[in-house]
Amino acid sequence: MIQNQAKILALNKIHETALISPGAKIGKDVEIGPYVIIGNHVSVGEGTNIGAHTVLDGWTNIGKNCIIHTSASIGSEPQEKKNNGEKGYVNIGDNTQIREFVTINRGTGEEEITQIGSNCLLLAYSHVSHNCNIGNHVVMSNAVNLAGHVEVEDRVTIGGLVRIQQFVKIGRNAMIGGFSKVVQNVPPFIMVDGNPAQAVGLNKIGMIRAGVEENASKLLKKAYKIIYYSDLGLEQAVAIIEQELPNCEELEYFIEFLCNSERGICRKASKNRK
Repeated sequence: MIQNQAKILALNKIHETALISPGAKIGKDVEIGPYVIIGNHVSVGEGTNIGAHTVLDGWTNIGKNCIIHTSASIGSEPQEKKNNGEKGYVNIGDNTQIREFVTINRGTGEEEITQIGSNCLLLAYSHVSHNCNIGNHVVMSNAVNLAGHVEVEDRVTIGGLVRIQQFVKIGRNAMIGGFSKVVQNVPPFIMVDGNPAQAVGLNKIGMIRAGVEENASKLLKKAYKIIYYSDLGLEQAVAIIEQELPNCEELEYFIEFLCNSERGICRKASKNRK
């Protein structure tokens, strides 16, 4: 055991005050700052940098080349009454950056997972609760709070101080304005804002950055108008879209998301809203 610890120290830049449990798995070229605590079931991928006073606990798997800043807490027990100490996980993909004082709870329930993808950016004081599933290239601004079982798909941008209710799903390439309260699903490719959050248009810049072609953007714009400006019920509006608009991958996904939104979707902002 002592030989293994010595080998880890030789391959990495680990501050002498860091406490690393014997069972932890530390990859090559990992840098670990002062007073870091790493639990017995933690795995850290090669090239990752862990800032001072960070705590990695539970069954936590960190990908390659991640940057975890000062005083983050990852893999702690879920903050809910039903948890009985089951074996739950936190999995974090490669190249993800986690800023100061971010908290990420492991999944609640045996073998359940809190998942964060690759190339994400979680800014200071963000919180990811148990059983959340965050895709790739997601940006969470300062002090965003995700309740349990929230799903955030790829390339979503969330503004500062946003609160997202449990079991809400955010579709890919969506954007949420700062200070919003999100209590219903956010369809892909749109922007929402407010308390409660309401649709305010398409996320045009996000679509361009994601490489959505112009023809697909035009079809999504037409579909958006049918959903939000026709005064039809959701099922009727979806039927009109399917009948009148030619198909493309983005539109097909947009329709699929709407059809599977049992929680309901964010509706259009009032005309009187400033």
